[in-house]
Amino acid sequence: MLQVIAESFFLLMTTANLTVDVPMQSPEQLLGIYYRFPVENPWHKGEISFRGHEKTILEWKNQAGVSWDLFPDLEHNKLKTGSGNPYYQSGAKEFNLQFRDGELIGFLFGSDFFAAADYVGIPQLSGGLKGYLSMGLLEVPEGFGYGVSFYASVWSLINKPLAGFQIGLPSTWITPDNRDFKKPLCPPGTVARDNWPERGPYYQDVFQTIEGGIGYWVSTQFGSTQPKYRINGTPNGYNHEISSPGWGFGSVTPLKPEEIGIAQLSNSLLIPPDGITFGKETRGAMIGNAWMALPLTDSNKTSHGPTGEMCWTLFLNTSNFSGPVAFWIPEIWSYLSQSYPAINGRGLDNQPGRIASGAMEINTVPYFESTDDAGNIYRRIPQLRFPVNQNGLTILMRDVKLYSRLSIYNRLKDWSAGEPFPHGRFDEHFDACWVPRIRSHPFSLVQGEGNTPLFSENILEPIVTEKDGSYAFALKWLSSETEGLFPEYYKLKDQVMEPVEIENVPQETNLVNQQFIEYNFKNSYQHVSVGNQSENGAKIAAGPFNIELVDGSIVTYSWYRFIDQPALNRFNWSPSKREKLQDLVENIHSEWSVRKEFMSAPQLGELVALDSSLVLTPPKGLEIGFVPIATRQSYQ
Repeated sequence: MLQVIAESFFLLMTTANLTVDVPMQSPEQLLGIYYRFPVENPWHKGEISFRGHEKTILEWKNQAGVSWDLFPDLEHNKLKTGSGNPYYQSGAKEFNLQFRDGELIGFLFGSDFFAAADYVGIPQLSGGLKGYLSMGLLEVPEGFGYGVSFYASVWSLINKPLAGFQIGLPSTWITPDNRDFKKPLCPPGTVARDNWPERGPYYQDVFQTIEGGIGYWVSTQFGSTQPKYRINGTPNGYNHEISSPGWGFGSVTPLKPEEIGIAQLSNSLLIPPDGITFGKETRGAMIGNAWMALPLTDSNKTSHGPTGEMCWTLFLNTSNFSGPVAFWIPEIWSYLSQSYPAINGRGLDNQPGRIASGAMEINTVPYFESTDDAGNIYRRIPQLRFPVNQNGLTILMRDVKLYSRLSIYNRLKDWSAGEPFPHGRFDEHFDACWVPRIRSHPFSLVQGEGNTPLFSENILEPIVTEKDGSYAFALKWLSSETEGLFPEYYKLKDQVMEPVEIENVPQETNLVNQQFIEYNFKNSYQHVSVGNQSENGAKIAAGPFNIELVDGSIVTYSWYRFIDQPALNRFNWSPSKREKLQDLVENIHSEWSVRKEFMSAPQLGELVALDSSLVLTPPKGLEIGFVPIATRQSYQ
C-alpha cells in the first residue's frame, strides 16, 4: 500500500533479551537523559525530570523544547502520557519501560526505543529492507475500470510479533483514471501537494486511492505473527486515511464525522479497527479480493458541486465467508472539490478506477549493523519465511481480472428501473471481464540509510507463470537449500549487500546474539460512545456484544439498522434516498448469502479461513437490513 511512514530507529541490548517484568520502586529511578538512535534532530534526545519544585509530576522534555506530562504506572512498568503528547491521537500514549538483567535501559515510545544515557549497545536501525516485489498489468483496454478481483497468498512472514515492522503482503492500488486531466488534482494544503513535489505536476497517483490488503503495520495495536486484512484509502491527498467504518489508518481515536468514508454492508462479517484477523493456520492459503464499483446511491448535484453514484465495494472470498463487506461512501470522494472546484467529477465517485500493478510493499524492517576486526560491514534482519509449493515457487498473486460496467454495475442499476435483482456473481463474458497479461519487475530491494542494493543472484527471482490463460505472480527460489527463507545475514562487498550464512558471520560482530524488539503495545481503540451515537441520531438495535479474536483482543460491537449506522447517519439525505438504499441492502442481505460464489474460485490453491469470531449470525429479528458495527477494540 502507498503508506508514507517516517523511518524509525531503535537501540537494543547486545547479548540479553529485553524484559519488562522488573518493576521500578520509585519515580526518582526514571530521572535522566534518554536518546533515540541515531540522533537526527532535537526530538531524538530528551530528559525525564520533575515538573516544578514539588516533585510530584514527571515531565518529558526534548531538545526541541516540546514537553508533556508523564504519569507513572510502575506496577505495569509504564509511564502514561497526557493529551499534551503530540503523538497521543496516533496511539503512542505511554512509555513502556525496558530492562536488561534487572536494570532500566530505556523505554519504548510507539515504535521507537529511547536508551538511557548510560546504556551502550549495538543500535537497531530501521530500513533493513525497503522496496517492492512487484508486477505490472499489460494492455488494458478502455472501459474495464469498474472493478478488479484477484487472489493473494496469506501466511505468517515472522515467527514473533516485532515492533517497528511493516510489510504489505500482495495487493494492488486503485486510483481514479485522470490520465486525460492536465491540472493539479491536489490543491495547496494537502499533504501530497505541500510535501511531495516529485508526484507533481498532476499528483494523479496520490490524489485519491483505495489501498490496503494483507500485511503487518507499524500502527497495529495488537501484534500478531499472523498478518491481518486492512482496508485503507485516502480521499484528499493523504490529509487523512480511512480504514474502517469508524477509524482511520494508524489512529486509535475515532474519525471525525466529516472524515468517515466507509460504511458497513455485510450482516455477517465484522470489521475491527485493527484489521480483519485470520484463523490460526494460513500457510499460503488464498484470499479472494475484489473492489467493484456499484451504483448503490444516486448521483446528486449541490451548490458545492456534483457527487457521483459509484460506491466502491469490497468483496472477500474465503472458506468461511464470501460476499460484500463494506463500501466507500461517494460523498467522501467529492468533498475535496467543495473548496477546489477544478476537480469536480474527478474523484472515485465518478471516474473509473485505474489498476496498473500489484506488489508486496516492504516499508519498515529493523536491522543491526556491526563490523568485524578488519572493518568489514555486516548486517542482520529478522528471519522472513515464505510458503513454497512443490515447484519451488511462492505464489504471491494470481487470477487478476478487470471488469466493465456490464459485469455487475449495469445489472444492479437495472434493478432500480424495475428489473429483477441480480444474482451477484461477476459476469466474466468477454465484454464484461478482461484478464490482463502481467509482467514481473526485476528484484530491486535495498537496505540501510544509503539504500545499498541487495545481491539477489542465487536467492530468488520474481516471475510470472501462465496456465490455461490464467496468470500468477510468483517468486522462484533459486536454491533448494534456502527456498522459502529470505537471507538474514549480509556482508557489504563492492557496494552491494551480499547474503552470508550464519556460520560465516564473525563472532566479534556479535550479530548472532542480537534480539529484535518484540511488539508489546496494547493501546485500545477509543470507544465510539453510545452517547455520541445518540447525538447523531443513530439508534442501536441490539448490543453491545463482545468477541475475542485470535490476536487476543476484545472487540465490542452493536447492531444497527443499516441506514442508521453512524457512518451514514451524518449525511443530510432525503427520506426517500435513505429508504431506497435501505431497500437495496435488504435485497442484498436476502439474495446474496455468505455461501454464494461472487468471484470465480482460484485456478489453484485452497481458500484461507477468516477468524471464526468475526463471522457473525445476526440476532433473531435482525437477519435482514441490519449490520454489526465495531465500537471499541482492546485487551480488556
